[in-house]
Amino acid sequence: MNDNRKLKLQLFAADENAITTADLEPAISVDFTTRISQNIAELQTLLGIADLTPMAAGNLIKIYKTTVTNDPAQVGEGETIPLTNVERKLAATIELKLAKYRKETTAEAIQRSGREVAVNMTDEKLIGKVQKDIKKTLYETLATGTGKVSGTNLQTTLAALWAALQNKYEDEDVSPVFFINPTDVADYLGTAQITMQSAFGFTYIHNFLGLGTAIVSPQVTAKNPIATVTQNINGAYVPASGDVGQTFSLISDATGLVGMTHYVGGDNAVVKTLILSGVKFFVEYADGVFVGTITPPTPENPTGA
Repeated sequence: MNDNRKLKLQLFAADENAITTADLEPAISVDFTTRISQNIAELQTLLGIADLTPMAAGNLIKIYKTTVTNDPAQVGEGETIPLTNVERKLAATIELKLAKYRKETTAEAIQRSGREVAVNMTDEKLIGKVQKDIKKTLYETLATGTGKVSGTNLQTTLAALWAALQNKYEDEDVSPVFFINPTDVADYLGTAQITMQSAFGFTYIHNFLGLGTAIVSPQVTAKNPIATVTQNINGAYVPASGDVGQTFSLISDATGLVGMTHYVGGDNAVVKTLILSGVKFFVEYADGVFVGTITPPTPENPTGA
């Protein structure tokens, strides 16, 4: 081979430092998908969910409300026992969709910060969006709760919520969980020695006021704490594997909860990130969720009722 031909081949050869899909996926995609799955597992533990149910995209998750519509009187010996009518009505429906996320890291960002720092930094933001959307569904289903209680402050309202759960789930071994706006819990936290923990972006307190786990989130309306039991919370997901995963070369862990891939966009000099996720957390029964109302007493209304 003459020198001129060698020179032409060198001009068209890939640079030894070029970023390829093979470079990016093991280094970044595997790490992120494993971390997301671990975070989801932590959330499952917090919410008391043993397993997430795999379902096909497009399936409907139905949330029901059961109501006793009559109160039949007791009868004497040998008399016909009247029926107790229990209605099971659809309260809300969630369509299980495959959520899609995409972002790009520019060549300039990689030049300034280095490949791993630039790509990882922007991936972190995208992962935060994925996690926020997963949590959003849970709060939307909590808002369908049909039980109502009230109190004059956070403590009395949570106590009323706890009592409502005990009545609803009488003779059942259940674990109450409360969802509270940060402003409602701030005064109490200012004077109490409490250990706060976090999982999947949730801040939570174990055995808050001796009543159960309290999850603190700005997505809960102020002065309207919500309560249910962990046994009423479930989860489902669209597996980011199979034909979809193979078609788009998605990387995921054994759970298949989230799929992620990176690839180079030579047309505009970017590294592209693609994430597919279909995880949903939801309550099964709307009448197993109680919404509290904090109404502080005033001179005009000393009882707060």
